[in-house]
Amino acid sequence: MLFITIQDLETAINYWRSQSPAVGEELHLCPEAAALAKPYALMIVQGAQRLPIEVLDETARLAIQNFLSNTQAN
Repeated sequence: MLFITIQDLETAINYWRSQSPAVGEELHLCPEAAALAKPYALMIVQGAQRLPIEVLDETARLAIQNFLSNTQAN
């Protein structure tokens, strides 16, 4: 079972925000950052340091996987 840490989620959110900055008067996050924001917030509230990647919804899982593949290649 693969786990993702809260630090990884934070870094991934920041990565996606830099790739696609928030837009509009409401400053909507890009879909990838928005998908990762919910599990990140839940981890903060619950005091969790890591969670199984399998509990992420499909959008969040793809966002974290794409982040990891894009950043680990560099």
